[in-house]
Amino acid sequence: MIFECLNFDEHSADFIARWVEEHRKEYRNVDAMEADIPRIYMRFLNTPASWLQGITPGAYFTQFEDPKDLVDWMCAYIRKGVPVPDLLLEQIENVGKPCEKRLCALLRDEEAGEEEKMTAIGLLRAMDSTQPKMQYIQWQIQREEEDEMADNALDSLREMGQSAVPAMLEALPRAGEAGQAALLDILCRYPGPEIVYQTAVRHFENCPEKRALFAGYLARLGDERAVPVLMKAAMAAETGYADYLEIRSAIEALGGTAPERNFEDDPDFEALQGIGE
Repeated sequence: MIFECLNFDEHSADFIARWVEEHRKEYRNVDAMEADIPRIYMRFLNTPASWLQGITPGAYFTQFEDPKDLVDWMCAYIRKGVPVPDLLLEQIENVGKPCEKRLCALLRDEEAGEEEKMTAIGLLRAMDSTQPKMQYIQWQIQREEEDEMADNALDSLREMGQSAVPAMLEALPRAGEAGQAALLDILCRYPGPEIVYQTAVRHFENCPEKRALFAGYLARLGDERAVPVLMKAAMAAETGYADYLEIRSAIEALGGTAPERNFEDDPDFEALQGIGE
């Protein structure tokens, strides 16, 4: 199939601009005109278009149901730098399960670009697919600290909920430091496994620059054993006011009483006090 990558965004913008110009006198003001844009867009979707050989834009992609063609067409748009039409993405979603396999294959394709994979992740999430679960977890195992694609995949794992937990637990000890931290974000929502508690405590103790984050994870786990660890950090001279607030909150959530400290010389304390005034 030859993939013609027409710019639906440009055509819809031109249609709306012409409509507004032709009906300008019908609008009381700019706000009224802007409020009418969704209706005008629907008219665009349902108006036969010469640039589509008389087919309406809304019906154009519904002619195609082959999963390979639809996903490859999406990739062609991305590679050519033309905005992927929402209508094409909607058709991939509508075709549903037959497209899941093709999208999952795209995630494993070493030649596929990041934008293609990011788009595939979003589509699979919209389809409530759990098929790429193991691929997403593998990305967490291998991830760097800053990794947008792994972050996107993590969002999908979060939405999978309990069904993804066993595989994440198995992966936790094999992940790097960044991967463990990412997996903890989800696993701490499901208290119980000792490995999760121990990993969260270790990260809290060994990553002072992220102490506030891991304090929140420990609070979420609800394990009172963390209170002495949190208390020690709360009293540490290097713990600033912003981190102290999160640590105090975690201590109190676990039934403890946080120690009082003086932070008058801490810039964060002064800034936050200024906000409250």
